[in-house]
Amino acid sequence: MADKDTLSPVEGIKTRSRHLRGTLEESLVDPVTGAIADDDTQVSKFHGIYQQDDRDRRAERQRQKLEPAYSFMIRGRLPGGRCTPEQWLAIEALGEQYASTGVRITTRQAFQFHGVVKGTLKPTIQGIDQALLDTIAACGDVNRNVMCSPNPALSSVHREVDALAGALSAHLTPQTRAYHEIWLDGEKLTDAPEVVEPIYGDTYLPRKFKTGFVIPPQNDVDVYTQDLGFIAIVEQGALIGFNVTAGGGMGSTHGDKKTFPRLADTLGFVTPDQVLDAATAVVTTQRDFGNRSDRKNARLKYTIESMGLPAFREQVETRQGFAFAPAREVQFNESGDHLGWVEAEDGVWHFGLFIPSGRVRDHAQGPQYQTGLIEIAKVHQGEFRMTPNQNLIIAGVRVEDKARVAGLLAAHGLAQPTSSLAAGAMACVALPTCALAMADAERFLPELTDEVSALFTRHGLPDQNLSMRVTGCPNGCARPFVAEVALVGKAPRHYNLYLGGRHNGTRLNKLYRENISVERVLEILDGLIASYANNRREGEAFGDFCIRSGVIAETTAGPNFHDSVSDAA
Repeated sequence: MADKDTLSPVEGIKTRSRHLRGTLEESLVDPVTGAIADDDTQVSKFHGIYQQDDRDRRAERQRQKLEPAYSFMIRGRLPGGRCTPEQWLAIEALGEQYASTGVRITTRQAFQFHGVVKGTLKPTIQGIDQALLDTIAACGDVNRNVMCSPNPALSSVHREVDALAGALSAHLTPQTRAYHEIWLDGEKLTDAPEVVEPIYGDTYLPRKFKTGFVIPPQNDVDVYTQDLGFIAIVEQGALIGFNVTAGGGMGSTHGDKKTFPRLADTLGFVTPDQVLDAATAVVTTQRDFGNRSDRKNARLKYTIESMGLPAFREQVETRQGFAFAPAREVQFNESGDHLGWVEAEDGVWHFGLFIPSGRVRDHAQGPQYQTGLIEIAKVHQGEFRMTPNQNLIIAGVRVEDKARVAGLLAAHGLAQPTSSLAAGAMACVALPTCALAMADAERFLPELTDEVSALFTRHGLPDQNLSMRVTGCPNGCARPFVAEVALVGKAPRHYNLYLGGRHNGTRLNKLYRENISVERVLEILDGLIASYANNRREGEAFGDFCIRSGVIAETTAGPNFHDSVSDAA
């Protein structure tokens, strides 16, 4: 752990925050600005809130001598992405009333509002609370929304795994009453002692922390990209336990070789009743050994690299009070979602609905996602499950209700994606709201998928199944560094091109070309796809072909992610 004299500025903000209170209450009623105080922009993240501004309007507002067009992003916390139809209707109503762009499903199975102005933050949070949901710990240096495979084909196993995901989310939620006091007008217990955070301590974790549960063979949560992962082991249809993984993470910094994406290591096997103890041990080890001086090297992946895996495992085993059993063999097929109708083992039906970039909105000449899902929510007797790939499962549709739901889907144009490539593509929000974005991602993705689909068709490979992801910066919010093809923003219409991930999300890709234009990206992909069409082996995925044919070197571990980087063309 860092010496107090070398702590990062954010550590000081957390120390002064009085368990995540900061001066948020004063900031909210400051009429002079649409922003909140600088320190509060860090504290607010623990409450699920990011301050942003419209970067498309920055220059014009500066010319008018106006402050930036500040607004806020609010992110929900829904373990496993589950909500009732009634909660969905409440989320939609709040998005319509307070968010400039409606509802967005995130890559962590939660909903997100953008464009909420400061004066409506509190009523938005209170509306979320009235729907029996919350936003606490959706962001910040804590364990964030716990992901869980929404796979409906394994109903009994999914119920068990989902219940554990929910229990772990509750177990790792901060205990401070700051959220209730500030947003829900909770009583301030001034005479009572402050709640001591039993797991996080006074300054919480050194950096964000992400957890996911997955049910093979579908790696829909990209489990090896998580700080902490639980891989369900199923024998004869019964859940017997989990392989525990630790140390995954996607974020890096352009040009800084001390930062890199990393896939998680496997620590061993635990039984279901050992999950909470194992998770607590991993989290507290990161709390005590993580880097609090340099936030760029503060994630768990760097802690494990610094300590070494044997020492890290030993520390975790000491804290949890038992040794890991040997890990069990697992096999993953792919990393996307099941789309369309799927019948579960109990005879109930589920529909996986593709939603481009998770944007739940009506298109003027196309699908009516917002209206259609509102109408379905009014009659649906099951639940909704937001997926790790920004889609939505209409889950638990009874046989007698299937035709009605199918009719509503058809009436609102809610069909399948135009191509398998579009179904496997993801993007972060990026411009204009994300402060870190260097280029477009979500706004660029439709153009990219159309162009790349056309290239595959030109070379005799229509409807190619490919994992492709675009982000506006290297922080990795859409998990780009495990994709077969990834574009990471460097400047407007310029990207780093990465190749060689595995289709099931179990291998990192590598930089192929740096800071090239969109036109050059498509020119390069045209040549590579032509070679793939002529020289691939039967059943060989594009990412595997790129490595076998020598297009790109395989990344075998996070620290060698930057090795053998190709020169820019």
